[in-house]
Amino acid sequence: MHRPILLVVDDEPFNLEIICEYLEEIDCEIDTAVDGEQAWAKLQSAPGRYDLVVLDRMMPRMDGMQVLANIKGDPLLKALPVIMQTAAAAKEQVLDGLRLGAYYYLTKPFESDVLLTVIRTALNDRMSQLAVIQQMEEQKAMLDLLCEGTFQLRTLAEARRLAASLANICPNSSIVALGLAELLVNAIEHGNLGIGYEEKSTLMSTGNWAREVEQRLEHPDYHHKVVSVRFHRMPDQIQLHITDQGEGFEWQRFTELDPTRAFDSHGRGIALARQLSFQKLEYLGKGNEVVATLLLS
Repeated sequence: MHRPILLVVDDEPFNLEIICEYLEEIDCEIDTAVDGEQAWAKLQSAPGRYDLVVLDRMMPRMDGMQVLANIKGDPLLKALPVIMQTAAAAKEQVLDGLRLGAYYYLTKPFESDVLLTVIRTALNDRMSQLAVIQQMEEQKAMLDLLCEGTFQLRTLAEARRLAASLANICPNSSIVALGLAELLVNAIEHGNLGIGYEEKSTLMSTGNWAREVEQRLEHPDYHHKVVSVRFHRMPDQIQLHITDQGEGFEWQRFTELDPTRAFDSHGRGIALARQLSFQKLEYLGKGNEVVATLLLS
């Protein structure tokens, strides 16, 4: 298995030492940078090297917000998760970081278990992303001629495989794959399996989310439920229509990045898919249908 590599950026040597000490509990390789310019130079020189950036906001020379903007503006680095860690905790400051694409916003001082929970969650997401991208590379030739098709899936593994396959025939395929996987996983876990927001928060904090999903997939109440995906390629756009068999949800709360959820371990996937992966994302009715649109021109 790929051993993750983290880049920790902070201009205070004591903070770097403490964070690196916390990270000894995670099986990972750690690299450090003492300011934004050094961090950006390392990221540019090896854009595929790092799996996660822990980034201080307030630094000399180049601050963390500029580094974050550079990362999210670079096609080779755009999908890299960034955890901002800072004493700047005002609502607008948090929202600024989330709007730029920060995976999580951690305010100082923080406890080690909070940092480790966030990093483990981010790395799990990152490993899933890398698996999707690898599948894309293996499957690209399969669907090049597809104009229209309907697919059904039930499990998280099927969701990620389908996301990889369909993204291969879309522009900006790696970014589309991440957003599409997010929508499909959401349709399974929240839609078909009925795992609510607060319940997922508890499961994530205790490390039981994946096990609970697998158990529900085999439960008689959920075993028969599927997610349907309709792919339609037109001359000027691609539409992906996703339908689950759940009761729907209050999707309006999740299409924008909300600073009140900035410190939760999840809940940003739909907003990030809308922001990064698709030109249009429209939920229908009670929320168990979503149409994602990609423009081709």
